[in-house]
Amino acid sequence: MSKRALLTGITGQDGSYLAELLLAKGYEVHGLKRRSSSFNSARIDHIYEDVHQPGPRLQLHYADLADGSSLTRLLYEIRPNEIYNLGAQSHVKVSFEIPEYTADVVALGTIRLLEAVYRSGIKCRFYQASSSEMYGSTPPPQSENTPFHPRSPYACAKAHAHQITVNYRESYGLHASCGILFNHESPRRGETFVTRKVTRAVACIKRGLQQQLYLGNLDARRDWGYAPDYVRAMWLMLQQETPGDYVIGTGESHSVRDFVEAAFQYAGLDWRDYVVIDPRYYRPAEVDDLRANPSRAARVLKWRSTVDFHQLVRIMVDADVAEVDRTLKGGREAFLTSAAT
Repeated sequence: MSKRALLTGITGQDGSYLAELLLAKGYEVHGLKRRSSSFNSARIDHIYEDVHQPGPRLQLHYADLADGSSLTRLLYEIRPNEIYNLGAQSHVKVSFEIPEYTADVVALGTIRLLEAVYRSGIKCRFYQASSSEMYGSTPPPQSENTPFHPRSPYACAKAHAHQITVNYRESYGLHASCGILFNHESPRRGETFVTRKVTRAVACIKRGLQQQLYLGNLDARRDWGYAPDYVRAMWLMLQQETPGDYVIGTGESHSVRDFVEAAFQYAGLDWRDYVVIDPRYYRPAEVDDLRANPSRAARVLKWRSTVDFHQLVRIMVDADVAEVDRTLKGGREAFLTSAAT
């Protein structure tokens, strides 16, 4: 029988790539989907299988990390071999606006899921999506032994979720691992995240559809990698006999200014002609520099990133230019309507 995996956050960037990976490895994949009045499954539409077809290997279930009873129900129904907890309110700036909701979904949502695993007695392996944002103002490079100093409600909630996962592992013997993932991007990244906001703007400016790009702090430095590489690391963690925590990153950091310059330059544009600094995009507390020390992942998981910084920028710019061009085939009005929705 094929393994069964349960994914929270399956409709997000990481969830969609992980679902592809698991399906390619022969898994039966089950994903949590929050109820919404509009469709929010665009990232997985290409792999979705109609439940009316015999034996669909990808199935979606309505549930929510804010609703513990729905999580317990699904565990008993699916009885997964592996659980990947990727669901979150993951936008750092937004977490300052909705801190209570962020904490409920990210921190308490993880507790609800761990409790469901523990109380049910179902034997499975658990992956927790931790975040480099937990390090906050702690100087780089950051490893598994680096102290946390979170600088946002999102980071605080992730630190809580990370520590409670370690606690359940040590208290109840759960096979629970945490991946402390540094920034990882792709063409499927949400358009409100800075990297995608930049590459989307480059494509629109290139085609004469946008005149300016408004950004905040250009000096913040991040360790940016390619999302499909990082979901492979998630899977590798749950294949280990012994659970543990792993930092996943490239080991290099670049500033937001570096990313902006590389994206505009690749498109033949001078970023200084288009970028405007808007203080509204500043965070109340900034994280200056994140850079991974992924040596443990390289040693134990045999994992390394395969896409460097400039390759990542090119992949994202090319994808956004292609998307804008596809939409423009319906005319400028059709593009503007698409952008508004």
